[in-house]
Amino acid sequence: MPTELYNQNGHKVIVFNDMVRGEDGVQANQMLIMRGRDSMLLDPGGALLYTPLSMAVARYVPLKQLTYIFASHQDPDVIGSVDRWLVYTGAKVVCSKWWGRFVPHSVPHYLDVGADRYVLLGDEGADLPFADSILACLPAHFLHSVGNFNVFDPVSKILFSGDVGASLYEGNDYKPVEDFAEHLKIMAGFHRRFMASNRACRIWVQMVRELNVEMIVPQHGLPFVGKEMINQFLGWLESLECGTDLMVGPGRFRTDSPVLRAVIPRARIAS
Repeated sequence: MPTELYNQNGHKVIVFNDMVRGEDGVQANQMLIMRGRDSMLLDPGGALLYTPLSMAVARYVPLKQLTYIFASHQDPDVIGSVDRWLVYTGAKVVCSKWWGRFVPHSVPHYLDVGADRYVLLGDEGADLPFADSILACLPAHFLHSVGNFNVFDPVSKILFSGDVGASLYEGNDYKPVEDFAEHLKIMAGFHRRFMASNRACRIWVQMVRELNVEMIVPQHGLPFVGKEMINQFLGWLESLECGTDLMVGPGRFRTDSPVLRAVIPRARIAS
């Protein structure tokens, strides 16, 4: 079931968190923002999700009227179904300029999709017009991807953070994080392995602290709601050693295989 994160004065934010069924893939959240005649669907996923997600979105917005499809980065669970969204909607695909030349590899040549269907973001990001407001595409580079972006909605004051703040949550109920220390058990391993470095984390935290954020909504797992929980998350991330900070030699990390097991509990990792 979709969850309504915000609904005031014609501005709505909906999250779909339960489209991935069984063991078919990693749990992922898809977000829909609507204001006036404009709409944005964030990180719609791959072929696994296209049919159920398109049916769910169509209950809120006619597919042909979608304004933007946002891709925080290039992974299949983010934008693997881009060919179908380009065919069945009129939306423009918003992504990093570094991935703009790779996304078309998922689009069959006979579709003849032109450059006018893409909004390619420079490293500094951009403000996208959104009805009588904007959606801010903010840099989050090297936080899982070298060309990575988040979206900040200044009306709802929600930061859509992509894989920053992601957790390996396997429940069906979508609710705010309540116990940060307990939540770290399903979040810390992923961040140590997939965030590039502490420097990248600190730069991102500094940027977020300058915004008036009331909710952080990652692509995977549960949201952080309220200043207290957001500050706990930012404080933890700011001091996190991760990625290159942990390298001790070729193919070896200080945290080694326990981190991988924390990141992908079901993976078969050779000892």
